[in-house]
Amino acid sequence: MEKKLSKKALLKSFHNWYYGHLTCFSQEHMQTFGYLCAMLPLVEELYQDEDEKANAMNTYTAFFNTEPQLGTVIVGMTAGLEEARANGADDVDDETINSLRAGLMGPVAGIGDSLVVGTVIPILLGIALGMSTGGSPLGAIFYIIVWNLFAYFGMRFLYFKGYRLGGKAVDFLIGAQGDALRESVSTLGGIVIGAVAATWVSVTTSLQLFNDEGEAYLTLQDKLDEVFPGLLTAAVIVICWFLMAKKKMSPIKVMLLLVVIALVGVLVGFFDPQLVY
Repeated sequence: MEKKLSKKALLKSFHNWYYGHLTCFSQEHMQTFGYLCAMLPLVEELYQDEDEKANAMNTYTAFFNTEPQLGTVIVGMTAGLEEARANGADDVDDETINSLRAGLMGPVAGIGDSLVVGTVIPILLGIALGMSTGGSPLGAIFYIIVWNLFAYFGMRFLYFKGYRLGGKAVDFLIGAQGDALRESVSTLGGIVIGAVAATWVSVTTSLQLFNDEGEAYLTLQDKLDEVFPGLLTAAVIVICWFLMAKKKMSPIKVMLLLVVIALVGVLVGFFDPQLVY
């Protein structure tokens, strides 16, 4: 008998994501536990055996982070894929689901941050500020009501759209089409992640060499910029990736290591914290 998720389970899953996508948020896990909360009602309904439930939930323990409003479509898609897996779809497994999640979370975050954070919210705030002229509370009331209505019904629409797409997406995940899709999505996600890293991470050195007169005759950062602009930034990003991806070091340990490197770098004069007292 084919298993079909009920509207009640899907709504509970959506509400768990809507209210709890930042559940137990940390730099190491970010939205992982919110995702787990969203998938729990679905797994409970689809599987009867406790081992099958545990195996299904283990799929969603992988790191996840995206723009939460637009990212709702990813949660909906995996709901559809989980339903397909419960019905015995051979080509839907842990790797397929997590590849889809990992490949989409970067591009969706880039689009969502630009659309929601960079466009919708500033527009609503601009209208609200105009309505608040003279100390009127209407602006605040307008923003709270309109934003919550927009977020709730927009996210709900995306969730169920993703769920319907998730079931149909099984056809595209089989054979050569599936391989091409996963490769293209993963490539796009890598491009977005690389662009974000290059935009938001900046590592420079303040190291200078001075002559007998006390004048700087060599500024290391200027020389690096002439040869390879952004070399230190790229090196730090690659090292962090290597430690986490190849050496399986946790993000917290990597961050602590970066703190130690920064502290030593400041003490020896390689980095300049530019602190003003």
